[in-house]
Amino acid sequence: MRQEIFGKQFDAERALYHLQSADVTDCVFAGPADGESVLKEARDINLENCRFSLRYPLWHVTGFHLRDSKMDELTRAAIWYARDGVITDSALNGIKAVRECGNIKISDCTIQSEEFGWKSKDITVTDSTLISQYLFLDSRDVKLDRVRMQGKYSFQYMENLEIRDSILDTKDAFWHSKNVTVYDSVVKGEYLGWFSEGLTLVNCRISGTQPLCYCRNLKLVNCTMEGTDLAFEYSDVEATIQGHVDSIKNPRSGEIVVDSVGEVIMGDAVMECTGKVTLR
Repeated sequence: MRQEIFGKQFDAERALYHLQSADVTDCVFAGPADGESVLKEARDINLENCRFSLRYPLWHVTGFHLRDSKMDELTRAAIWYARDGVITDSALNGIKAVRECGNIKISDCTIQSEEFGWKSKDITVTDSTLISQYLFLDSRDVKLDRVRMQGKYSFQYMENLEIRDSILDTKDAFWHSKNVTVYDSVVKGEYLGWFSEGLTLVNCRISGTQPLCYCRNLKLVNCTMEGTDLAFEYSDVEATIQGHVDSIKNPRSGEIVVDSVGEVIMGDAVMECTGKVTLR
């Protein structure tokens, strides 16, 4: 039989430690005791219309659904080492949420959390907004669909990332990443994708200075590039670009097909560069 907890307030240390098979509704996790880890090691719990203002509330939790709830900016490091979770229609506003987690599905959420999603695996985010620095650092097997993202240094050292129909306002994105594919998205930011391996952009609108340098196995399919100068330096690239590129510098290998380019710079290279630029 499932336990039901309704309309209560908890602020003590580990107030509901190791709670199992429970529905927690209309509860507040805040108060003068300022206790940490209120739901640590919980199993098979549903949390609905709850409010959080305490540190580390959901650590080592397995099998949970958090819906229609809010974690404020004081809810630091809210969800770590968690597994098999669903988060819907909620606000995650504390720093360092969702760390070293696995199999977490997030939808219809607003997230403002610095250093969100680090060292996690099998994470899906859909129909959500995300503001974060160093988003998803060193994570793998992540999917984003219809996400509006803002922040710096995102998706670094990631592996197996798929992004669809999203708006990414970032800089230094995808550095040292492997096997990343972005479809039908806006990608805005400086120094995009440096040192990446297996980065593919399909039907994307790319903008920002010095993008896509030092890349290996880089592919662009039917993309546009706006305000992009000194692009593709020392990259192994196959690209079909619609419209104009401000300048292309020393592609290491491959072919870049483009309607027009302001300047092609081939020289003063520190390695052999045989890449071709072809005008339609």
